[in-house]
Amino acid sequence: MPDDVKPNRSGPTAGRDGRRTRWEKHRTQRRAEFVEAAMRVLADVGPDFGIEQVAVEAGVTKPVLYRHFSDKADLVEAMGERATEILLDRLIPALNSEEAPLPRIRKSIDAFFGTLDEYPNLYWVLARHTPIDGRGSDVVREDKEIIATALSALLGDYLRSFGLDSGPAEPWAYGVVGFVQNAAEWWLERRSMSRESVTEYLTTLVWSAIDGFARQHDVLIDPNAPLAINKVIQLHAGDVRAPARRLGESGGPSGGRASTDRAVRSPER
Repeated sequence: MPDDVKPNRSGPTAGRDGRRTRWEKHRTQRRAEFVEAAMRVLADVGPDFGIEQVAVEAGVTKPVLYRHFSDKADLVEAMGERATEILLDRLIPALNSEEAPLPRIRKSIDAFFGTLDEYPNLYWVLARHTPIDGRGSDVVREDKEIIATALSALLGDYLRSFGLDSGPAEPWAYGVVGFVQNAAEWWLERRSMSRESVTEYLTTLVWSAIDGFARQHDVLIDPNAPLAINKVIQLHAGDVRAPARRLGESGGPSGGRASTDRAVRSPER
């Protein structure tokens, strides 16, 4: 081809690519709409909701729904993607708030409890969902892994900043995440106290562990004064979800459990 002749980029191939892009965008949007419909049905009916009920709520027929989800398990998997998005959208700003340690802990625990309080049926469906034949994922376990891994890095940064060994950061992070989750499940089942009360109890217990550890190493931290440094937490969903499927692929309202990498960065003081 002569140097002064450029290939035509607006031919049939470009047209097909444009149609494919528009179709994938439409498919992604429709899947998201169906997931929202499923979540409304789940909230009203409970864990034993059916595909037909979701189709009615979405204003489509079951065959239309089955064009986007192979079965109920596939739909639940997509709901798990949406649940992770909701949780992280609420939890990350709380974890990264430029506040004193005590209100920061309180706000983070309340964000977790608030999400479960608003979506109890969704939590139980995901907590009790078992992947079939290697398909799907354990959403609750994966989200615990994401949060604990990120919290471990955050705690390690703080321990080092105080001149302490960061070795306890990982078991500490996993312990805190498991502690809060188990307490939240107990609360969801019993509802024997207000959300505010249980949040305050857990805040006190988590802070007591931090304060006790710090004092053992002659470090005094004012629970109601912002720290001189303000570390932020990073959550990398793709690091623990393999394979991390991308937009437009099957498995989630936006095409699968795609990589999540979010942080609310605040200037260090």
